[in-house]
Amino acid sequence: MGYTARIILFAPREGDLDLLSASLKAAFAGGRIDAVILTLPETDEREQINFAKAIAPVVQGAGAAFLLKDALELVARSGADGVHLSSSARATEAVNGMHRIDRSAGIGGLKARHDAMEVAELGADYVMFGEPRPDGSLPTLDMVLERAEWWAELFNTPCVAFASETAHIAPLVATGAEFIGLGDVVFADPRGPEEAVRQALALIAETPAPQRP
Repeated sequence: MGYTARIILFAPREGDLDLLSASLKAAFAGGRIDAVILTLPETDEREQINFAKAIAPVVQGAGAAFLLKDALELVARSGADGVHLSSSARATEAVNGMHRIDRSAGIGGLKARHDAMEVAELGADYVMFGEPRPDGSLPTLDMVLERAEWWAELFNTPCVAFASETAHIAPLVATGAEFIGLGDVVFADPRGPEEAVRQALALIAETPAPQRP
């Protein structure tokens, strides 16, 4: 039976609640999004919690999981559904802590195959390949394709393949990755987030994924 990939969305880094809410609502208007990863503004902890609490209903009300990027300590107090780590450095703490309170922990920034296998063994809810590095650079498409295809073929833990360009979506779907990660592809599209999500979902729907037993 084949899989249909779903979308995990990196929200834009935006400190204006109204602008961010409007952008997310526009994205949801384009179709199904399964999760949103939010990078909190660089303010004090109380303001970060309030910011997350204001965005949570926008995301969860649309039926998506709401994940905080790297803000492990704020998940429970903000009403988020879990955390996305941009490296495996705190993977053990994140997986154990989130599962203890019935939240999710996904791990990205995985530099080597061994790192991905280790976090999967810990019980991570997904592994992600291809997301932007801390300096803003991106892995090559060939690397992301190779890693996602290898993972999807051999492991049961869900895989997220990040698409930095619209043209990358179809090839990444063809690897068998369960999720496609999107960021600027959606929010920097001059047509707006709604049309960008609609197009991404159309590309996913029309691209055959590998058949799995």
